[in-house]
Amino acid sequence: MSKTDVSWDFTGKTVIVTGGTRGIGRAIAEAFLAAGANVAICGRTAPDDLPEAGGRAARFWPCDVRDAAACKDFAGAVAEAFGGIDVLVNNAGGSPNVEAATVSPRFTEAIIALNLTAPIHMAQAVHPWLAERGGSVLNIASVSAIRPSPGTAAYGAAKAGLLGLTKSLAQEWGPAVRVNALVVGMIATGHAAETYGSQAAQDEIAAAIGLKRLGRAPDIAGAALFMASSAAGFISGASLEVHGGDERPLFQDILHRHAGTTE
Repeated sequence: MSKTDVSWDFTGKTVIVTGGTRGIGRAIAEAFLAAGANVAICGRTAPDDLPEAGGRAARFWPCDVRDAAACKDFAGAVAEAFGGIDVLVNNAGGSPNVEAATVSPRFTEAIIALNLTAPIHMAQAVHPWLAERGGSVLNIASVSAIRPSPGTAAYGAAKAGLLGLTKSLAQEWGPAVRVNALVVGMIATGHAAETYGSQAAQDEIAAAIGLKRLGRAPDIAGAALFMASSAAGFISGASLEVHGGDERPLFQDILHRHAGTTE
């Protein structure tokens, strides 16, 4: 690949970002807009305002990504509006904290549907256009996929499955379509207090991260832009860890507290 083959310009490209109305998804949508792309976002309800950058705004379609038929209709509408699809970012997901021993089967199934089944449905829906245009899929996973996830066990299992899906689709759909994942660490969005507690708690968590801060939504957006660009043209089936160096292991703090004790 020559230097002239590498481009961060997405002018004329069409990008779908599921869950692109807020948080990380919104930042990803804004990054692609700034890079010149047409951006389609979806959700179950329309946002109060749309992601904007570069003097342009994303377009919103209502879509429950857990519904395969709805995903197919959404993909068709986007392709008709923009003439095709080049990138899919499977960002929609999440889970509240629950006790695995007592949570209802219905809740567990809903979490797996949102975080694993939905990305499968959406990837299948957009595949014809991606294959035609040499596009790519980017799955937004989590560090919960690669370490224990107490309190969000079903979520962690679903995100681990998403990493497996990434590798399998990269093999099955290559060379026409690249498929990758981002393994996202602890990110402070507009609702950081709901996830990480008080400012004091957030500061203590940040101190345990290699880069000594919580991540920000633009950190993930920048990684997404790279993975979808021609700069990542030989990257497929990969999981890029975007977690700021991850967390200091708890056992080291325990050893430090007990250093010098004999019993």
